Amino acid sequence: MLLRHANGGHWSFPKGHLEERESAREAAVRELEEETGLLPEDFLADFRERVHYSYRRKGERIEKAVVYFLASVEGIDPVTLSDEHLDYGWFSFKEAEEKLTYDNDREILRKAEAGLGSHGS
Repeated sequence: MLLRHANGGHWSFPKGHLEERESAREAAVRELEEETGLLPEDFLADFRERVHYSYRRKGERIEKAVVYFLASVEGIDPVTLSDEHLDYGWFSFKEAEEKLTYDNDREILRKAEAGLGSHGS
């Protein structure tokens, strides 16, 4: 699933921030539910990718580290978008590769595709 973010209109994966005493996986579950209303059903145990990037907000440089997981969800509807997002979509690999705005997200997508392939899915 990809989300189109209201802040800038870029297409990316669901993601967010850690809350106090929360593991990266717990944050992933919470953020997915907050952003889409969906809950992950099953995580691919050995898929965990970390990305570092920076951006500017009001002239200030912001550093961000994001940990991505790969999970299935029970059903794909109904999706209830948060006010942080304008749109969502379930895409084929090729469509997602074209839709994603940032190169680091395309790299995560390729790693996820390879991870799924190595598990016979």
